[in-house]
Amino acid sequence: MWFWRLKTSLSASFRHIRKCTTYTKARRIWEIISSKPPENGVPLKLQGWVRSIRSQKEVLFLHLNDGSCLANLQVVGTPDMGNSDLSFGSAVHVEGRLLPSAHPGQEVELHADRLEVIGPCNAKEFPFKAKKRHTMEYSRQFPHLRARTNSFAALLRIRSQATNAIHKFFQDQGYVEVHTPVISSNDCEGAGELFQVEPANSTVLKEISEDSGKETKHFFDVPAFLTVSGQLQLEVMASALSRVYVFGPTFRAEKSLGRRHLSEFYMVEAELAFTQTQEDVMEVIEMMVKQPTEQILASCPDDLHLFYKFVSPGHREVVEKILTSKFIRMTYTEAIDILRKHSENFKFRPEWGHDLQKEHERHLVRHCGSVPVFVTDFPRDLKPFYARDNGDDKTVAAFDLLVPEVGELFGGSLREERLETLQDRLDRLGLSSSYQWYLDLRRYGSVPHGGFGMGFERYLQCILGVPHIRDVIPFPRFPHSCKM
Repeated sequence: MWFWRLKTSLSASFRHIRKCTTYTKARRIWEIISSKPPENGVPLKLQGWVRSIRSQKEVLFLHLNDGSCLANLQVVGTPDMGNSDLSFGSAVHVEGRLLPSAHPGQEVELHADRLEVIGPCNAKEFPFKAKKRHTMEYSRQFPHLRARTNSFAALLRIRSQATNAIHKFFQDQGYVEVHTPVISSNDCEGAGELFQVEPANSTVLKEISEDSGKETKHFFDVPAFLTVSGQLQLEVMASALSRVYVFGPTFRAEKSLGRRHLSEFYMVEAELAFTQTQEDVMEVIEMMVKQPTEQILASCPDDLHLFYKFVSPGHREVVEKILTSKFIRMTYTEAIDILRKHSENFKFRPEWGHDLQKEHERHLVRHCGSVPVFVTDFPRDLKPFYARDNGDDKTVAAFDLLVPEVGELFGGSLREERLETLQDRLDRLGLSSSYQWYLDLRRYGSVPHGGFGMGFERYLQCILGVPHIRDVIPFPRFPHSCKM
């Protein structure tokens, strides 16, 4: 019955609307599917990509998607609108009338008056096929095309909403966003995993030397690197603004090809002045995990459902447990004691004074009932020079947050605000001359403060259950790969 009603409606549309319809600017599908047009419909212009084609004797059905949401919009036309250029993947422009749909499962559909192929697509050569589910490993081979898949388009929309949710969290808490430099002369992490920055054209240095009258080996007169962290610059701003954060790219020249590591990724970092204990910082982190995640769950239900159904079945329950549980706290020493009781299960034997391996992190989370766990008070030699000394000649007020399946998600600490203690540590490391400005922060109005950093891509892995970090960033960079 609905087919004959549809056929009658089409005939009326094409006879009477073609000459008198005035079309407004193109609309997006996300707003179209929630609209309620009158029975006689409303004029509509739509642009998007063909997801499926079904041609019958008297009717042509298309499903279009424009990337604004997971849902497609059904377009109904006549067979003569189809031509050799109309295929899966082709970009089209459609003008017609949006009508209530008589077909179950959809509220509206577009009855086409005019259809134009803007960009043809050779469906045989196109690496993604209609009605076929492609693995993330397969899609990863085509970074320039994988956004056309449902899963990666959903990931990009979730990533956008997650970015907004994190900014909203900090803004609502009164933090000031700071744009820290991408080029830095400091190695904040002290690991030496840096990308050095110099002009590609060697004549630039020669010209600078001639202009200044002195020979220089470096564009900035000192070695400069792509930033590994904005933390030190944030400390500068926190000494005046109290609460600050940065959300930006960071770079590590690591040789790792693992599922948790990239050479370029995004970091969320924050600094808080007037802290007293590690707990002050950990409370902010726990809120920052829960509040943005709740906002993402509310704003991206369809996209998240795709991941929880096809990519990581059962992961929704993992996320719900994170949101409803109080995060566990334990010291590094307590963590080592727990691990030693099961040392026969590990490839790397847990020893006090050694860093936690990925297998150790996962075991600790499982031991705590798959609830995120803060591991606090690490050995001094495992953390950077700025971590506040605990006064026991062994540990510092530094912590990591471990989460299910991912492991380390956050790292943070109280910062050493005592001038004499920090001066002594920098002297022993031979860094005093490079960090006089950092010592000045302690000379002029120093206050107790702390902060943290979170890898944004690891956070997405955490809430989506995506195993490989290369599948949660648009253009992954790692050793031997810098495509595009």
